[in-house]
Amino acid sequence: MKKRFLKYSVAIAGVILIMFTSCNKLDLTPTNKFTEGNYWTSPEKANMVLNMAYSQMSNNDYFFSTEALSDNLYEGRGSSSEKAISSGQADASNGRFANEWSSCYQGIKTCHIFLANVDRVAGMDEALKTRMKAEARFIRAYLFFRLTTWYGDVLLFDHDLTLSESKTIARTSQAEVLAFVRSEMDAVTAALPAKEKYAEADKGRITSGAAVALKARTYLYSNDWANVVATSEKLIGKADYGTYSLFSSYEGIFLPENEYNNEVILDLGYVPSLRTWGNYYDYAPLSVGARVNALAPTQELVDDYIMLNGQPINGSGSGYSETTPYKDRDPRLTATVVYHQFPWKKPDGSIQIIYTKPGTAPNETAAVDEYKGQGTNSTSTGYYMRKYYDPTSLASFTSGLNLILIRYADVLLMYAEAKNELGQMNETIWNQTIKALRARAGFTDPAALVYNAAWSKADLTTIIHRERRCELALEGLRIHDIRRWKTAETVLNVFPHGAKFGDAGIDNGYIRLDKRSFNKNRDYLWAVPQSEKDINPNLTQNQGY
Repeated sequence: MKKRFLKYSVAIAGVILIMFTSCNKLDLTPTNKFTEGNYWTSPEKANMVLNMAYSQMSNNDYFFSTEALSDNLYEGRGSSSEKAISSGQADASNGRFANEWSSCYQGIKTCHIFLANVDRVAGMDEALKTRMKAEARFIRAYLFFRLTTWYGDVLLFDHDLTLSESKTIARTSQAEVLAFVRSEMDAVTAALPAKEKYAEADKGRITSGAAVALKARTYLYSNDWANVVATSEKLIGKADYGTYSLFSSYEGIFLPENEYNNEVILDLGYVPSLRTWGNYYDYAPLSVGARVNALAPTQELVDDYIMLNGQPINGSGSGYSETTPYKDRDPRLTATVVYHQFPWKKPDGSIQIIYTKPGTAPNETAAVDEYKGQGTNSTSTGYYMRKYYDPTSLASFTSGLNLILIRYADVLLMYAEAKNELGQMNETIWNQTIKALRARAGFTDPAALVYNAAWSKADLTTIIHRERRCELALEGLRIHDIRRWKTAETVLNVFPHGAKFGDAGIDNGYIRLDKRSFNKNRDYLWAVPQSEKDINPNLTQNQGY
């Protein structure tokens, strides 16, 4: 069952716009429109404002376009703000820089309005009010964390600013912003229920477990390994903040029939016919009904999926062959990426084979060569996306499938990485984390599952970094990993590639795509939008912009 609180989301925006219409005479409260004076009369109305804040945490376009900033996806059509960033051509007027800033602060404003007014609701159950305040504080902190992750120092405030304040406020250091976010997570953890305490109709609301997991992520992005361990351990093998575990099927995590499973810690809620998304209309193979291909997985992502024997494709004894490149690979590859001769599951349960290699499609009505070269409507890389495809989607791939923001697998990977960085990785930690993830994915060969005491810390770092990439691919997290590892300056300063369908004399036949550019002296932080600096002269700019 979809959570009931989202059913109002289509009406929320209009309510917010009406609700805060100013009056000419401040001592009179109009009776024919919503205002601050007459709106806050019921828990249901308060809940609609909180729902608005939920909807402003993130959205489907942001979710997928963030992945396009990394080396996992390539944008083959158009000239979006993200492509300008990845090509090194972005300046302070870039649309993504401006939209990220404004959308986060719009959500923060909604939270401030809620927190400043919810006490006006007469007779509201105190326990409900306390919980809802904690939800709003979580969302506010989540949005401040988004901001400081991209921009470093940002504007930090705990109330709705006046117009004059908004034109004079200065940036707060990233350290102070992170301290605020973590303090808020501590406060709301005590006020939020564990997921099991919510009624069926409220599934998907923010939980105490989500607050713990978000706090762990803040430490991960700061490379604060001791605190990553201490915070992650509150969720691993314990039930104080909810019982979490790996779902039995990797592919199944992302299917609508398994929403709200025990692996999901925080997700972005959608409801069929009420709040939907349709990005796969521009991501899926053309032969199954897609319109064009906007984003496609890179060869670099595909190459990072290991063999079933645990070896990377270039490892000794891996068994990898360029003539059968997808044979005996990590099963998560098939759950994530569409490759040549991929078995696509259609809504009616039938299977359609996808032919991406030119000249290989048989003479069948439905069979086409998907790759037609760069600059066409088809894939630019010879691959398509598969993860988050909803087999129950309606026309134009319209889906009500939730998009997961934090899941338990990420907590296990945080824990494994932190333990290794602290020099504390051992067989027990390995079995709790990497082995558990691989076993769930479908690995059975002991060589892929058993801990090797001869591995060095550097060996394990490579393994864990690769595991994060393949486990969490297309979930919007890769760009943050390569930024905190300081590898973005390497992996985003190259020609990305597609499948081996190109000129044999260039890059061994792998499709060479447009070069990416990343300035290590500038691009680890985004530019403060010029439009904001024009309004507020106190805003300083990040280096290089």
